[in-house]
Amino acid sequence: MSSQLIGLLAFAVMFVLIAIRVPIAIAMGIVGAVGGLILNGPESVGFIMGSTPFESVFPYSLSVVPLFIMMGVFAARAGLSRALYDAVNVFIGHRKGGLAMATVGACAAFGAICGSSLATAATMCRVAMPEMRRKGYDDGLASATIAAGGTLGVLIPPSVIMVIYAILTEQSIGKMFAAALIPGIVATALYMLAIWVRTSRNPLLGPADKRVNWAGRLKAMKNVWPVALLFGVVIGGIYLGWFSPTEAAAIGAAGAFFLALLKRQLSGKIFLSSLSETASTTGMIFLILIGTAVFNYFVETTGLPQSLVETVGNLGWNPYIILIMLVIFYIILGCFMDALSMILLTLPFVYPLINSMGFDPIWFGVIMVSVVEVGLITPPVGMNLFVILASTPGLRLQTISRGIVAFLIADVMRLVLLISIPALSLWLPSVMMN
Repeated sequence: MSSQLIGLLAFAVMFVLIAIRVPIAIAMGIVGAVGGLILNGPESVGFIMGSTPFESVFPYSLSVVPLFIMMGVFAARAGLSRALYDAVNVFIGHRKGGLAMATVGACAAFGAICGSSLATAATMCRVAMPEMRRKGYDDGLASATIAAGGTLGVLIPPSVIMVIYAILTEQSIGKMFAAALIPGIVATALYMLAIWVRTSRNPLLGPADKRVNWAGRLKAMKNVWPVALLFGVVIGGIYLGWFSPTEAAAIGAAGAFFLALLKRQLSGKIFLSSLSETASTTGMIFLILIGTAVFNYFVETTGLPQSLVETVGNLGWNPYIILIMLVIFYIILGCFMDALSMILLTLPFVYPLINSMGFDPIWFGVIMVSVVEVGLITPPVGMNLFVILASTPGLRLQTISRGIVAFLIADVMRLVLLISIPALSLWLPSVMMN
């Protein structure tokens, strides 16, 4: 049996393990270790298993991950999500669907200091869902808005998934963050457009709220200065070259901690729970990285990535056709897997292919993360959908699935724009990072 065939069989086994709910990190580690044993023998596997777990989480650049996670956790504890929601709402809440648009805007702003889709969705659900229900919003529109808005936490910098992509592909974290900024704004605008279209056709889905005068608007804006300051220091400092992404993450974590203290939202119990949440999330990510490293060792010995590049090259197809096929593949895969697992599982195959076709890895990274977002809100296994379901009494999966269609259409429109206009992703890094 050829090594390539063994590799394909190993993939089938791994998907079976995932289907029976074996954690992705364990599934990848088991398949990688057993496959490596078959192909390379016990001595080689013993060396890999002894060295890989340390080497995969040892790089200094990975210290940015727990720091950005900690920044998001403390920001949530400081109640910044409520202030953001109120600030956006006073400007557009009086329009049809205004509360839903305000939710998207608040998700975008909170994502800029959180970096996690699930955390953004869970936090904003507690803030926005009761308010939209109280104002008579349709449950399908309200819940789908929060689920879709939560995905902005993955795209708008700082993003933990973008950090991991940049590290694994040896790209600049600062350039990845700059490349994602305009696509993040485009995504926010398209989600708001989707809400406007739905509520224009049926105003009962999102009734207009009362208009707030300028005195009320200025009062609400005074409460969001900490968010603007935190985002400006962290992201602006990276772009201006004042400090590295790791240093920026440390400053952001410390800043969010002190903001929570100033707002008197950080008791001893909450502080310990924040550290526990940071540690558990970081541990989950690092365990997946270890499993990925073991699996990648096996994949490289099978020669599958090289065979894939050669096969695609011999087909003579237009590179953009192959790119569109990859996008469709990721959308389908996103129905069954979480975002981080998708990227780590497929990157050993996809990245060499992208390089061989001459695509910019920064540009592709933004597209890849954007496609991963779609998986987060695609039934039946969109993770954000289940976060909203778990946080909202009386909500059914059919209701939120019905409401999410408009946002999926907006996501497809965004992918078309990103693929057809690379400058949306590449212009800002070329201006700010050179």
